[in-house]
Amino acid sequence: MTTGKTTGGAVVVALLLAAGGGRRLGGRPKALLPYRGRPLVEHAVRVLREGGCARVHVVLGARSEEVRARADLTGCVLVDNPEWEQGMGTSLRAGLASLAGSDAHAALVSLVDQPGIGPQAVARVREAYEDENSLASAGYHGVRGHPVLFGAAHWAGVAATATGDRGARAYLKEHARSITLVECGDVARPFDIDTEADLDHLE
Repeated sequence: MTTGKTTGGAVVVALLLAAGGGRRLGGRPKALLPYRGRPLVEHAVRVLREGGCARVHVVLGARSEEVRARADLTGCVLVDNPEWEQGMGTSLRAGLASLAGSDAHAALVSLVDQPGIGPQAVARVREAYEDENSLASAGYHGVRGHPVLFGAAHWAGVAATATGDRGARAYLKEHARSITLVECGDVARPFDIDTEADLDHLE
């Protein structure tokens, strides 16, 4: 059964960053790219739920009204990022802000344009939660990737350093010694859908 909790009753909420406009894809929003007959954002939400995150906040930006109309995001908290054109950092800040005042103990951050990362990787990273100081990341043959889990104690620091397209990269570099690297290279492929050539991964 899929639940929103981990051992000890801690709530881990998924943050799906899906605001990108697909500049190198001819201006096609990544959330709406077709995947198995449906918008890619639906697949990403399903992966997070199957990986154990019952609560999913989806950050929208490019053509957000069209995404809302075309994608079935029932049960998700939809977060609008009016500053999406300034980069992924703004989406990460918007997503974390949507958790303020909630009962969430950690945020598991995932990207909409990585369909090669499935429920097993999500579950492994989610299960790395220990307390609100937890900081964990999927690893692909030793290289850090997504998803990334931030205990609530890290949210303010992440938001303060998330700028441009770097997202949490600066924060993670600064806290590299504290990161639990969860190897997922045997169950997932961390490619991005960034260019026309990458669209082959969606077929």
